[in-house]
Amino acid sequence: MILVSACLCGVNCKYNGGNNLNTKVLELLKQGKAIPVCPEQLGGQSTPRPAHEINNSTGAEVLDGKARIVGPEGDDATAEFLKGAYETLKIAKECEAKVAILKARSPSCGYGKIYDGTFTGNKIDGNGVTAELLSRNGITIYTEEDVKAYERK
Repeated sequence: MILVSACLCGVNCKYNGGNNLNTKVLELLKQGKAIPVCPEQLGGQSTPRPAHEINNSTGAEVLDGKARIVGPEGDDATAEFLKGAYETLKIAKECEAKVAILKARSPSCGYGKIYDGTFTGNKIDGNGVTAELLSRNGITIYTEEDVKAYERK
């Protein structure tokens, strides 16, 4: 089974109430190969909600207690993001997922590059908190930007 970001399946769970529909990811769901999750909703965040970014750091530092996830007004949502990451990991273990296709650049799901915490669109190398936790637990991560690489496997 493949874990996928729910927003990529057209679920309106994105911070602004929209989605990030990706037809290739949606097709995996329709074929019964994927389970959609939204770590931010699983952590208790509402939709819509303020955008959040990891404060000048990465998901690795959040998991290690060295960084926070904040909104543009400084609200701290670290606890909710961590809860969502661990709830997502529980689902991954229950369905024996070995692969996840997650939303690029997200503070939860981003893999390889995430926004830098300045809310200016700048990116840094690193993973979101959920992507980092799944990766630490042996799950191979892709983003919607490299679904083709997954399909070639």
